[in-house]
Amino acid sequence: MGMRSLRRAGAALAGVLLCFAHCPAASAASAPQLLLGQDFPDPDIVKTGSGYFAFSTTTGSGKIPVASAPAPEGPWRIVGDALASVPKWAKPDGGFWAPDVAEAPDGTFVLYFAATRVPNGPMCLGTATSAQPSGPYQPDGDEPLVCVPADKGDIDPQTFLDSDGTRYLLYKGNGAASGPPAVIWAQKLSPDGRTLSGPRTELLRADLGSEKNVVEAPSMVKTPSRYVLFYSADTFQSSGYHTGYATAPTLAGTFVKADAPFLSTERLGGAVDGPGGADVVDGNVYFHGWLGGGRQARGLYRLPIRFSGDVPQLG
Repeated sequence: MGMRSLRRAGAALAGVLLCFAHCPAASAASAPQLLLGQDFPDPDIVKTGSGYFAFSTTTGSGKIPVASAPAPEGPWRIVGDALASVPKWAKPDGGFWAPDVAEAPDGTFVLYFAATRVPNGPMCLGTATSAQPSGPYQPDGDEPLVCVPADKGDIDPQTFLDSDGTRYLLYKGNGAASGPPAVIWAQKLSPDGRTLSGPRTELLRADLGSEKNVVEAPSMVKTPSRYVLFYSADTFQSSGYHTGYATAPTLAGTFVKADAPFLSTERLGGAVDGPGGADVVDGNVYFHGWLGGGRQARGLYRLPIRFSGDVPQLG
């Protein structure tokens, strides 16, 4: 994603220090590993005691395809459709976007997803529950969890468990090309992850020309002293689609965008076209990219990630 230039202090030394705090490493230490060479967009990865599971936006493999692997590097294979049935509030043929799965305190698993509300939209966020990480997940209730008319659609749910045990739901409010830009929001969840608690907080918005009015696909990581928010920007069909990050001392912000993309077609040497939808899990960043130079399918990729201080670095 295009990223906000940090304000420079008057002295050159201050500018160098700011770059140390917010600039990603210059190049990837290793080539991205293709884990699934078939359509698997907007991946969410879950580590469990029985291995790794991945979930994607609707494809020909299911409403919410689920894949599994014994280790981050694989081998990965699609094992089924995680969503048992269509929620009453959702259009059956509208697709189910950008899922996220989190384990609740009682050991059950909660699936978050975006779907089109009947009869004619907008996109809203819902939940489903399963006793097993791979599903099947049964929809919760007859109404969506998040559906804010002013957002012109809510998509890309991602949960975050803070160090004090508080659960949050991060998501994108679409905005509009001719109106307010896209915004990434955070809102507290009940301990079981199925109910919202309190008002929401704006984390960042699409305020750079290079973002093309789009910020989406949030994924949060807590380092010893910062909150690191990864996100995608630009239009997903474009080779300019990319992943960036912003940092803040508290979850309430203010989040400051880094000076350069963290993952981009250029930065990865053309090895991945339009890397986005990133999810950081257990020392790896997983993301999708277009396959075969076309715009028909997005494969699942992996790269190791580490944090030098509060700054994410590849490899």
